[in-house]
Amino acid sequence: MEHVLEAMLGDKPLRISTGKVAKQASGAVLVQYGETVVLVTVVSVHEATGGDFLPLTVEYMEKIYAAGRIPGNYFRREIGRSSEKETLTARLIDRPIRPLFPKGYHYETQVIATVLSMDQENEPDTLAMIGASSALELSDIPFDGPIACVRVGRVDGKLIVNPTIQQFEACDINIIVAGSETGVVMVEGGGNVVSEADMLEAVFFGHQAMQPVIAVQKKLRELCGKPKRAYVVPEVDATLAEKVNTLALSRLKAAIGIPEKIQRYAAIRDVKLAVTAELGDEGAARKEEIAGILQDIQKAICRDLILKEHKRIDNRQFDEIRPITCETGLLPRPHGSALFTRGETQVLGVLTLGSGQDEQRVETLAGEESRPFMLHYNFPPFSVGEVKRLSGPSRRDIGHGGLSTRALEKVLPDKADFDYTIRVVSEVLESNGSSSMGTVCAGTLAMMDGGVPIKAPVAGIAMGLVKDGDTVVILSDILGDEDHTGDMDFKVAGTRDGITALQMDIKIHELSKDIMEKALEQARNGRLHILGKMLETLDKPREVISPYAPAIVTIKINPDKIRDVIGQGGKMIRSIQSETNTRVEIDDTGLVKIAAVSKVEGDAALKLINAIVTEPEVGRIYDGHVVKVMDFGAFVQIAPGTDGLVHISQLSTKRVTKVTDVVKEGDTLRVKVLEIGRDGKIRLSHKAVLEEES
Repeated sequence: MEHVLEAMLGDKPLRISTGKVAKQASGAVLVQYGETVVLVTVVSVHEATGGDFLPLTVEYMEKIYAAGRIPGNYFRREIGRSSEKETLTARLIDRPIRPLFPKGYHYETQVIATVLSMDQENEPDTLAMIGASSALELSDIPFDGPIACVRVGRVDGKLIVNPTIQQFEACDINIIVAGSETGVVMVEGGGNVVSEADMLEAVFFGHQAMQPVIAVQKKLRELCGKPKRAYVVPEVDATLAEKVNTLALSRLKAAIGIPEKIQRYAAIRDVKLAVTAELGDEGAARKEEIAGILQDIQKAICRDLILKEHKRIDNRQFDEIRPITCETGLLPRPHGSALFTRGETQVLGVLTLGSGQDEQRVETLAGEESRPFMLHYNFPPFSVGEVKRLSGPSRRDIGHGGLSTRALEKVLPDKADFDYTIRVVSEVLESNGSSSMGTVCAGTLAMMDGGVPIKAPVAGIAMGLVKDGDTVVILSDILGDEDHTGDMDFKVAGTRDGITALQMDIKIHELSKDIMEKALEQARNGRLHILGKMLETLDKPREVISPYAPAIVTIKINPDKIRDVIGQGGKMIRSIQSETNTRVEIDDTGLVKIAAVSKVEGDAALKLINAIVTEPEVGRIYDGHVVKVMDFGAFVQIAPGTDGLVHISQLSTKRVTKVTDVVKEGDTLRVKVLEIGRDGKIRLSHKAVLEEES
């Protein structure tokens, strides 16, 4: 039986239906907003997998048919590899729902969100997250929801719920907020350099707006929700736990107190090996159980260190930033480079500049997009002392790159001022906490080193939280261990004047407004400190770009002349590019961009194009080419696509009996423009040139 409920979300109803499609899934819903429709299903197996983690996978798929189009690739079908947008949205769904599964639920679970219809007005990503929560609520899978999700935008100073795609460009705040009935569980997005107070207001405006959707999920669960399944949580052997605790506690405390990451990890590893060995045959037979107990002890020690002893692993104050060093201009051939080191996190930022043809072309549900700015994040295994098979970018790599992109794209120069395609690559060389925010810092310095006239430098910081009851500690510039054992990972990037990007994930059920306000203010102070250290190295973009960057010359021509520059079948433009070693681009408005390795080559291409597009002037002398000989005169081309007639009487200062006595086809002839008729016909004279030069 189908059940359908609606809730007002902003100015439109959001519809959730279940019981009609995908009935063999553990839970399935259709979520509709406007004419955008997303199907979300969830399935969980009934046999527990090995290991001590939740085997959850989330997939988000955009079907091109949803927008009424056939895919533009060679195969004319959706390719198997997820697009960047699909990967980022899958992560967006995963992050708020993962902490809401009960501890010890080790049953493989899969959430699949499929966009079935897209109205070019309402984005499907927030609907997919609402659908994931709804499907889990209706299923027999244990889940501590519901949660809901909205996008919050601000246009002309007014906050709005779920701005349309057309409104995105006008938004100076564009964030996605996920929350429960009582608090916020995730924030993702950015702003056009907005204050902490404005961002906080937007977050909790979104939290208030999502409440009707949470209420609808509860009602739907009452109507047709399945009873939650019983599941087996492996019990910890109290006797074994006591033995391990006795052997390991003091030694683990000493190891965790080592400030340097590599030495600390080595000491912890030695303790674990020693404890397992000291337990003899029991240790050999129950390695996995012992590893889990040791992990719990390690986490408890780290949290107690902060909450009870008011200390951090590396002995910093709670709001203290690790030592920072910056260096620019490391690499001679790339167009800009910077090395940013903060404690044991180190990122190399590399800038490359290109022309319009280097822009990334991406097919989306909204159509094909061109992206003149790209930031690619790479996290090789050596950065954390590991050995792994190298492959393409992981979901984490794409997620961190997406966050860093949002942080930096708000300060990019306008195309009219800097007409380059910009690519920044982040190479993480060492990692111990927030390499994504290190990427923001390294990327800023690399662009400044390369002469990109950014509007303002951007820095980023990762904040942490440890909470036990009413005791709350907020940590600035967290280490990897503080991220793993803490309750929040809150990344904030921005300029001296405000926020450009933020991302918050929590492992507890919700976060209050007071805590978030304190975290934002502490993050602002840390960000300003980091920014100050960066500007000590390079305080503004360099005045000139790298000599190895392409020189780009831009001119505007009469649109009627575009076909002359391109030539039949592209022959003319290919000839110009080949002769001058340049790349020439022309759009429908007549805007011509010439990208050249050197200024000399760019000027040569410009001269050739000007010769084609320049309108002939009466009285001007041209070096023309004879293209046709007739009894009454010769037709001479003075520019590609432009020719005129030299009458037989204008071929010489003497009387000419036969045209071919003076010129033949293919000859070069200097001519002067005598007249341009209303019909565009041009009268030329070689005689006038001879008279002037005599």
